[in-house]
Amino acid sequence: MVVDEPATETHLAKVLGRPRRAVAAALRELADEYTAQGRGFELRHVAGGWRFYARPDYAPAVEGFVLDGQHARLTQAALETLAVVAYRQPVSRSRVSAVRGVNCDGVMRTLLQRGLVAEAGTEPETGAILYGTTHYFLERMGLGSLDELPELAPFLPEADQVEGESREGVPSFSVDADADDSGDSPTDH
Repeated sequence: MVVDEPATETHLAKVLGRPRRAVAAALRELADEYTAQGRGFELRHVAGGWRFYARPDYAPAVEGFVLDGQHARLTQAALETLAVVAYRQPVSRSRVSAVRGVNCDGVMRTLLQRGLVAEAGTEPETGAILYGTTHYFLERMGLGSLDELPELAPFLPEADQVEGESREGVPSFSVDADADDSGDSPTDH
């Protein structure tokens, strides 16, 4: 209850002076016991470690005490930027901006301040700083690792739909284009 991030089995074993396997078994047993008893809290394995959480049924009450009316939600721009970093990491700010189509410097500073992304080295060719997600990101998303991120394919439009949208409103200058009512085709002008 006093750790800032999920405690690993190895660290707990060292602190308790017990074998890691015994600690791992005890943690799983405690987690199952708390669930069976329907306690107001639960012990979860997230981001490579263990941490106590309020049970979802009681989360609104706990949130009321902790936040006292304050909400720190991410903007749409921050969520989009965070998604690009999560799926493309390690990635530079310029690459994130290129994927999103807008400058993301301010949003990246916000994500850095909130501890959701961190520097992850430099790009060898350009020297640009690379960014990746943090353990805090995994914890907030309830993920054990990046492998648990959902596949993007089901959320992406089909290629023919994207191609059709990208050609929408583009005049055709094909010699085979149909003539309009005046008898002139776009290529006759």
